[in-house]
Amino acid sequence: MKNTALTETHIALGAKMVPFAGYNMPVQYEGVNIEHETVRNAVGVFDVSHMGEFLIEGPHGLELIQKVTSNDASKLTVGKAQYSCLPNDNGGIIDDLIVYRVKEETYLLVVNASNIEKDWNWIESKNDVGATMRDLSEDYSLLAIQGPKAVEAMQSLTSHDLSEIKFYNFVVGDFAGIEHVIISATGYTGSGGFEIYCKNNEVKQVWDKVMEAGADFGIKPIGLAARDTLRLEMGYCLYGNDIDDTTSPFEAGLGWITKFTKTFTNSDKLSEEKKRVLRRKLIAFELDDKGIPRSGYDIVDSNGELIGKVTSGTMSPSLKKGIGLGYVAPAFSDFGSKINIQIRKNAVPATVVKLPFYKG
Repeated sequence: MKNTALTETHIALGAKMVPFAGYNMPVQYEGVNIEHETVRNAVGVFDVSHMGEFLIEGPHGLELIQKVTSNDASKLTVGKAQYSCLPNDNGGIIDDLIVYRVKEETYLLVVNASNIEKDWNWIESKNDVGATMRDLSEDYSLLAIQGPKAVEAMQSLTSHDLSEIKFYNFVVGDFAGIEHVIISATGYTGSGGFEIYCKNNEVKQVWDKVMEAGADFGIKPIGLAARDTLRLEMGYCLYGNDIDDTTSPFEAGLGWITKFTKTFTNSDKLSEEKKRVLRRKLIAFELDDKGIPRSGYDIVDSNGELIGKVTSGTMSPSLKKGIGLGYVAPAFSDFGSKINIQIRKNAVPATVVKLPFYKG
């Protein structure tokens, strides 16, 4: 089990620690609902240092990224980031990731913790163009400072005007007394804020100063459990649940990050799939009655016939009702469609809705 540079800090704060993607991670501190509401209404800080970071550099760096990712990274200018995925050879997804253009010929790829080795090996196997690759995952930490008060709470820690950093843009500069920190207007919560990339030996100072600066704004440490309820309220996909090696970008509603302005892994077959009727689609649903949907539960029609599976589900702290994502046959995917979630012996009625669940 690996630890992040802040593991002892989390333990000292009373966090409940659990194994996650090979790391000892804080799942909650005070409780999921309290932490969730803190991010929705004020500001919270997550240690997500388990995430992977790859540096792709050199005159052929972009060429390699274009080859392995579904989105069009040629659109990125320095200081911009892009959500993308790594398609496999069979129409599925190896991982979803964020691509940052740090310099003209330097790109940072941020990947999911559970997929670091898999992603690295895949990209390396495709690197016949001579791009320079470096795995920085063991050396860098990542904090997500999320919530509507994040800009105001953190402004004293940097000379950069945080309100000027637009969504999916970033700067490299001073933060919390450390130089050359990536301050990125990205996150997984839908409530705004920043992600801070720094070296492991810098992150304790950053954490302490973030907690100090945020004290007057009600900042709290937030665990992975609330991270999951926050992302689900926005309908953001979680790798291993909603997308995996067997789900295509189009089934998952990720056609918007699949650009055929270039050739990439399996792009020919994906282009064909785009024109066909899909065999299943990822939908969002709200329960009409009481109940909590969970990953793996059956989705059935009015006759009790199996039509799909729940991939993510929870009791929404913001909406106070059961919400979830799941794959169903296309005939049941229209907004307003009535479906049922099999929760133990009960087929609980639900309605297909438009994302996000949480409108802010």
